[in-house]
Amino acid sequence: MQTVKIKKAQVQKRHFRLRKKIAGTQDRPRMAVYRSNKHISVQLIDDLARITLVSASTTEKALEVASGANVAAAVAVGKAIAERAQKKGLTQVVFDRGGNLYHGRVAALAEAAREAGLVF
Repeated sequence: MQTVKIKKAQVQKRHFRLRKKIAGTQDRPRMAVYRSNKHISVQLIDDLARITLVSASTTEKALEVASGANVAAAVAVGKAIAERAQKKGLTQVVFDRGGNLYHGRVAALAEAAREAGLVF
């Protein structure tokens, strides 16, 4: 049980360290990724206005993923967020991995979003 607390503290520490350096604007929103054990979600956030412009998650029925906790689901979310962002006229974002390591599901989501047209 103690190791779970330590891991959460490490993720939170990395996230605070990252957030000191990056911020989203209307033209270039922050692409914030949240990863849990069962799902992955992403939002495009304008930090100046404090609003979410676009979001996508494995909890949505529209994505039709069997499990939200695998790389295939992360790829589907990455493609969905890029598609929705382009509908809103957004092409450039600032990537915020949410304190998670750039590996596995987080990296798969980012690569899928890049392939679908987002620039970061």
